[in-house]
Amino acid sequence: MDRASTLAALRRGDCAGAREIRLPDGLSEVPPEVFGLADTLEVLDLGRGTYALPDDLARLTSLRVLFCSGTPFPRLPPVLGACPALSQVGFRGCGIAEVPADALPPALRWLTLTDNRIASLPAALGERPRLQKLMLSGNRLDRLPETLASAGNLELIRFADNGLEFLPPWLTRLPRLAWISYASNPAEPAAEAVAARPVAWSDLTVGPMLGEGSSGRVHRAEWRGGAIAVKLFKGAVGSDGLPAREIAACLAAGRHPGLIGAQGELVGHPEGIPGLILPLMPPDWTVLAGPPSLASCSRDVYAPDLRIAPDALLSLVRALASGLAHLHGRRLMHGDVYGHNVLWDGHGGATLGDFGAASTLPEGEAGRALARIETRAFGILLGELLDRCAAPSPDLRALEGACTGPEVAARPEMRDVAGMLAEGL
Repeated sequence: MDRASTLAALRRGDCAGAREIRLPDGLSEVPPEVFGLADTLEVLDLGRGTYALPDDLARLTSLRVLFCSGTPFPRLPPVLGACPALSQVGFRGCGIAEVPADALPPALRWLTLTDNRIASLPAALGERPRLQKLMLSGNRLDRLPETLASAGNLELIRFADNGLEFLPPWLTRLPRLAWISYASNPAEPAAEAVAARPVAWSDLTVGPMLGEGSSGRVHRAEWRGGAIAVKLFKGAVGSDGLPAREIAACLAAGRHPGLIGAQGELVGHPEGIPGLILPLMPPDWTVLAGPPSLASCSRDVYAPDLRIAPDALLSLVRALASGLAHLHGRRLMHGDVYGHNVLWDGHGGATLGDFGAASTLPEGEAGRALARIETRAFGILLGELLDRCAAPSPDLRALEGACTGPEVAARPEMRDVAGMLAEGL
């Protein structure tokens, strides 16, 4: 059922017992019929509108997920904090300037405040024990709450395109943190400039869309008699950061068989849309996993029938570990090491793409410590693959444990992981 039909059915009273309601854009008020679902409604997407949240929203006692992205709000509504089961909150691109402490639900697990006007966050954010995923890119923050140092369950944090002068030292002490993006902050070290090969839009013959992510769409295209892929970015600020930063990181990554590197930068699009020229992967290569779901939060979703042979698994993780070691050697952190960013051929050939969350690493021990956050992301991916292997290697299980251990300083660097895998452990 599409969103408009859902609204009509809700108003007719045909949604009794519904657990999920997704409404169309353009609402000027929250439909009062929603409260007829108070005992069952778990997911509510109100679309982009001009509504205010009702003061008695907490009557929705089963509500776990609320999306209001694109709707103007001067501040995060305090009524959210009264919702007993609310764990995922999405207010992207709402113009929010203030986040009151009492707007943070006690069960908060996943908070998205990307592309707002927020200059500070309350200490209460670090006092939400279930907090696992925090999306803050594209705001005006010059610091993060020190209380986040105690966020022991935090696994993913994005705060690209803000105003932080320094990276908090506690980032490298969080035991479960695996995915991080801090690009386009003053705290990000300057990266070595890489000359981009300009590719004119007028020289391309753009074909069908091959795939779509949060930051852009990838199309097949013809260029100079050959087939390539072109990524067209969607907007000024993605969930991970700025398109210009992704373009720079993808070009700086250079060529490596374990990475989907850029061949050039798109110029001259008639609407000014930025883009990247990428190699076209063989048609039989597929995405290894689906992105996280509302339920899985920070973990990918795999096809239930996926099974990976031991030899193929070893070949796959060798390729990825080698690619990550190459990146870290260039002082780049990928920031989004997930199965949904991996293409593979089903037999062990694999390559990692999507540099939207990439950040430049500092030099010295500070950079190595941050890079070991990404070691954990690799270890999580390794474990997910081992769970889908008929005969998982005990040595690889031991490597998974070493990569995901709670002591960041005790984890191996990716160059050591790549070396162990190349030698067959």
